[in-house]
Amino acid sequence: MRLLIKSLRDIKQSTGQFIAFVLIIAVGAFFYAGLTTLSEHLGAYTKVYFQEHNLSDLNVYYSQISDQDVDGLSELKGINKIEGRYTLDATQDFKDSQASLRIHTIPPNPEINTPTMIEGKFPSGANEILIDSHYAKEHQLQVGDPIHVSTGEKKWTFTVSGLGENVEYAKKNSTQDHKNYGVAYIAEKAIPVIADGFYYNELLIDAQEGYDLGQLGQSIEEKSKGLPYLNQISKERTFSYTQLQQTIHNNKMMSKVIPLVFFIIEAMILFLTMSRIIDSQRTQVGIMKALGVKNRNILLHYMGYPVLAGILGSLLGVVLASVVLIPLIAASNARAYSLPGITFTLSWFSVIPPILFSSAFGILSCYLSGRVILHERASQLMRPKPPKKMTRPLLIERIPGLWNRISYSYKLIFRNIFLNKPKALASSVGVVASTVLLITAFGTQTALQKVAAQVEEVNTYDLRVDYTRGAAPDPSWLPAGIKNSYDLSTFPVEFIKGDDRENATLVVTEKENRLIRFFDENDTPITLEDHGVVVPKSYAEHYRIAEGDVIRMKFTAPELADKTVDMKVLHISNQYSYPSFYVTPTYLKSLGIDFRPTSLLVEANNATDLLSVRNFFEQEQQVDTIADKNDLKKSAQYIMSQNSFIFIMFIICAAVLSFGAIYTISSINIYERNRELATLKVLGYPQRKINRLIFLENILLTTFAAIVALPVGGYMYTIVVKALSSTHQQIPDQLHPVAMLTAVMVAFVLTLLANLLLRRKVSRIHMMESLKSVE
Repeated sequence: MRLLIKSLRDIKQSTGQFIAFVLIIAVGAFFYAGLTTLSEHLGAYTKVYFQEHNLSDLNVYYSQISDQDVDGLSELKGINKIEGRYTLDATQDFKDSQASLRIHTIPPNPEINTPTMIEGKFPSGANEILIDSHYAKEHQLQVGDPIHVSTGEKKWTFTVSGLGENVEYAKKNSTQDHKNYGVAYIAEKAIPVIADGFYYNELLIDAQEGYDLGQLGQSIEEKSKGLPYLNQISKERTFSYTQLQQTIHNNKMMSKVIPLVFFIIEAMILFLTMSRIIDSQRTQVGIMKALGVKNRNILLHYMGYPVLAGILGSLLGVVLASVVLIPLIAASNARAYSLPGITFTLSWFSVIPPILFSSAFGILSCYLSGRVILHERASQLMRPKPPKKMTRPLLIERIPGLWNRISYSYKLIFRNIFLNKPKALASSVGVVASTVLLITAFGTQTALQKVAAQVEEVNTYDLRVDYTRGAAPDPSWLPAGIKNSYDLSTFPVEFIKGDDRENATLVVTEKENRLIRFFDENDTPITLEDHGVVVPKSYAEHYRIAEGDVIRMKFTAPELADKTVDMKVLHISNQYSYPSFYVTPTYLKSLGIDFRPTSLLVEANNATDLLSVRNFFEQEQQVDTIADKNDLKKSAQYIMSQNSFIFIMFIICAAVLSFGAIYTISSINIYERNRELATLKVLGYPQRKINRLIFLENILLTTFAAIVALPVGGYMYTIVVKALSSTHQQIPDQLHPVAMLTAVMVAFVLTLLANLLLRRKVSRIHMMESLKSVE
């Protein structure tokens, strides 16, 4: 009971130190609880969501296909269910804007890609339409409202029968733009109205469990001979599915890497701090031994301090995560995806790992520090440690004329640092760890900005025009006002390296194309050539690919019959977003594969011509979608907005952790020097000079720590970047000097703040008690 009272008294006497201790632990618990919740809930939800609403395994496209032909395909081995539908792209005009609306037909009782109803009912009549709820919210559409859509000269009017979301559009486009792009569903009864006859142009395939989709795709293509077959795309190749899976993968990596970094730095600070606390109370340990308290109980007494701090800090971190981080995660996820009904509920079991981690390191540090002290006798412990003698002068004292010019205060600072090298080193290690964390945080945020900036830097075209499936326009159809234009095509491929196989994208465009730019790891421009492939650095690092190597790819599009080719690596390029392999049409043809453009990149003469060129493409039936520079800017801004809040929280928590470390260690330094500081007071030193003496020493230690932290921080940043990167996402691994300078400046600001808060602690030193403490 007495030891418990002593513990409470120790906490009361050093309340600020204990609070800093708790905050250090709370930071790790905060990120662990939040990021683990995000990773686990998103992964579990999507798995169930895709199963319950039966996301199609394969989408097959035709110019048109009849009911009878669909029935014939349904007999193929490997098909569990098959549904036909008609798809068209329409526009809806508003007062000051125009929105694109992708419309699908839906059977009376759909079994594949089933919608989630938010309000209203499924369309049953030929004039009814189901609108996605986000698009409806943007345009203030409600059930029962009429909407007018058109394709070219054809116009139709529908009545909104319901609002919903569909599993196939968990993510609509790269910026999740609900205002300019929407999805809608109409009844099959409307097909004769919009298509001048009853037929489908798309099939949804639900494959049998475990059946090979590649083999099924080839069977469908073989069966479709004689039909106006266009192409097909598997679930793993759809934009929505791949983006969601990539996000889940990245979140899992972040939920492991970021808390681990915090926990490691916490462990270092806890270990150093608890060692210093026990060493600073050696006199009290001697008194407890003299009073007959067993060594085991003394150790348990000190072990209770980090355990209590661990419990309170972990609880505080989890509570803050549920109040601050979880709502931010939910809001960010709602902007990024359409996942109806998803919730992020923090599990209170997530408080257990931070408690165990912090308590374990606190107990270990207490055991290692206390074991040494407890081996000494009580009489030895109650005597103060004899001051260390200088066996030889300091290096700075040996410089002729320099030492005599230094003021007495600075001489005290230098001698205190060099006489207590282990303590100074321990103080510096805590500051180094915190500064390294700040460097990593600011470096990651700067890298994120570079990722967003590269979107516009690499893509310099004015317009990207994507053709409808199966369309291959003649170049002579292009309008006037175009300065440069280049064809482009995208192939789904499988990258093969030994036993490893991974889905990838191969982009084909002319080597003269300057509307897409490539850069190597030194940001030096590189160009396409007719005798090799440009490989993204993300793949090169993961699979250890170098220039001059030969890589293997298999074309997974059914029309190419899984053709496998070997390609020579010419260049390795930095591609932060959507990394792809690039070749020229000439090189592709040399491999025996025909090039058929699917997109067109356009550079207009001027802004006036750009407007007329865009109007031209908007009227063309062969055009599917059009993207311009504004879309690129939105994409860059979207990247920043979706990820920046995590790293802003990371920076804030790094600053809290850094401040906690500096304050805790400085507080212990003052406690250990009570007698020395009281002596200075008795000798007539004014308060401001004593404060200056202590705080200049802290600044010197911070300066030393910052110098050491710069190379260590660079190494740590490299480790974090490698952990967060994948083949589908590259993060710049070059640490910007501005990030390092900002981190160092923040470390000094936090040191100054800690110094200001510790002024009161110095002013409260009782001279008589401190000087008589030995007696």
